Amino acid sequence: MAANATIYKALLNIANMDDNYYAEHNLTIAQHPSESDLRLMVRMIAFILNANDSLVLCKDISEDDEPALWEKTLGGDIQMWIDLGQPDEKRIKKGCGRSKNVVIYSFQDGMANAWFKQIENSLHRFRNLKVVFLKIDGDLETLTKRSMNLQCNISDGELTLIDSNDNSVVVTTQIWKN
Repeated sequence: MAANATIYKALLNIANMDDNYYAEHNLTIAQHPSESDLRLMVRMIAFILNANDSLVLCKDISEDDEPALWEKTLGGDIQMWIDLGQPDEKRIKKGCGRSKNVVIYSFQDGMANAWFKQIENSLHRFRNLKVVFLKIDGDLETLTKRSMNLQCNISDGELTLIDSNDNSVVVTTQIWKN
């Protein structure tokens, strides 16, 4: 954890109708000083979209050798490597070599499109890679609080986040590479 990290607590009530997954997760999230509120919330969205009891938030920005999230087997093998943003080809290759499955969640409209067009042809060789664009409808940063209680509903590939003040944000996933 970074020396000046800001600590967030999140209670997530997840109702994923697409995968028949219904659970409550209590997360403690360390926000690195260089991490924006938007990126912090996207890490949480990545957790929600892949939620299970083995999924863990990693050191991410403060540790080059770890993704944003990962899921490991009991033997320590990496089952899923989840990165955010626009990683370079070297980082993608590292994740694909170390993990059974890799998912990249890209989320900044203009930057994400330019990054994907530039790197798209080199991604075909990675058979265990999935690239997903998160189209965020609403002001995701308004949900960011030091203590959050979020209802997370997933249906037909659409995630709706609702806070205790009835503020909501809708996130739609677009698969760019499967």
